[in-house]
Amino acid sequence: MSIITKAIASADREARYLSPGELRTIRDFYNGGENRLRIATTLIENRKEIVERGSLKFWECCPDTPSNSGNRTYRASCLRDQDWYIRLIAYTVIVGDVEPLKDIGIVGVKEMYESLEIPLRNWVECIRCLKEVTLDLLSREDAAEVTPYFDCLIQGMTP
Repeated sequence: MSIITKAIASADREARYLSPGELRTIRDFYNGGENRLRIATTLIENRKEIVERGSLKFWECCPDTPSNSGNRTYRASCLRDQDWYIRLIAYTVIVGDVEPLKDIGIVGVKEMYESLEIPLRNWVECIRCLKEVTLDLLSREDAAEVTPYFDCLIQGMTP
């Protein structure tokens, strides 16, 4: 749920108008929209590089993983999943909220990885590697905007 949707839902539940503080928050959200879209565009345009460099970094740290076993299906699945998470991060940057990560990227996925016997600690390390590569592409200010979303994923999946 975006900041705007949350503010409106809260006011509606209480049968009231938006408060001056809520209106300022919405204004600030709109004012930051151009920056969020620019960051999301950077993620989208660099997703292949992020995934390639992040997976290489991960396989250096964790060489004995199913995705690095020589099995093309495992490798392709790993790269696909990494790309999917970069896409989720881009979504969360745009809406300025961790809800898409929690709703889409953590709850069911954690159970899926466990059922496939993929060690969650490996998955967490992989996301850390993607985070490092991504932050290297961004300015300090943009990196500060993106970091909480990667951290939310890491915390949500840490065993």
